[in-house]
Amino acid sequence: MTTVALAATDGMLHFELSLAHEVFAAAPAGVTGPWYDLTVCGPAPVHIGRFRLEPDAGLDRLRHAGTVIVPGWADVDEDPPAALVDAVREAHEAGARVVSLCTGAFVLAAAGLLDGLRATTHWAHTGELAARHPRVEVDPDVLYVDNGRVLTSAGKAAALDLCLHLVRLDLGSSVANAVARRLVVPPHRAGGQAQFVTTPVPERDDHPLAALFPWIIERLDQPLTVEDLARRAGMSSRHLGRHFRAVTGTTPLQWLLTQRIRHAQELLEKTDDSVDGIAAATGMGTATTLRRHFNRTVGVPPDTYRRAFRSRTR
Repeated sequence: MTTVALAATDGMLHFELSLAHEVFAAAPAGVTGPWYDLTVCGPAPVHIGRFRLEPDAGLDRLRHAGTVIVPGWADVDEDPPAALVDAVREAHEAGARVVSLCTGAFVLAAAGLLDGLRATTHWAHTGELAARHPRVEVDPDVLYVDNGRVLTSAGKAAALDLCLHLVRLDLGSSVANAVARRLVVPPHRAGGQAQFVTTPVPERDDHPLAALFPWIIERLDQPLTVEDLARRAGMSSRHLGRHFRAVTGTTPLQWLLTQRIRHAQELLEKTDDSVDGIAAATGMGTATTLRRHFNRTVGVPPDTYRRAFRSRTR
């Protein structure tokens, strides 16, 4: 999957193309071990908005990649180029993992890759995607959808979330966090998080939750409750829940569980601590509890995750 082909044709959105290139073109400082081999594929030259781009290879190279990324399509009222649609379909048939960013979902749908699957795109175009491709189960409320070999994202920032999700799947949580630090963005937003949040980040330094997030992160080893968080924030549990959903798009306990799982991933990758020790360090209490939540969230047991990512980093 670390051989990445980034599709580039006339009529694409430069933001999504650029952010994918930023994530996959080069490893962040301090990250050793394997990295992605990125090739920009398309007819030469390509005009992306006001920019002119010289691809590295033609669209036929897509079928040789482990991962194919299709950036956003600028005008969803126009059919995407047949050559692009055919190349994406052939790549998928050859075994590639195919990823769309924002309105790139229209390309995947035109190639038939989303038929019978759940998918998303930018909220402003989910209705059009559903109307044009009725066999696609369009979900307008999520940041991204991972179907295994076919993944789709909502717009702009959600496209970056999906790119970080791919790095986390391929190279581990600590590497994905290093990429996020380089880009100065949050290291993880779950794909099921809502596209719309009232306030994506606290508006002011004196926002009631501005100091709460780092306070929680420093205490992941403790059995925190909603009442503990509300007490720290100086508000009722109900009021805390409203603030939390406005800022993060999810509940306090779900957000806390996500942080515990991500911390467990890093400890599994970087340390030789036992699963019992990691359960204690992440506030899960017991190895049984950690295994249950980890398997449900990540898709594999902690021991399997450790073997996979420790072997890659070594």
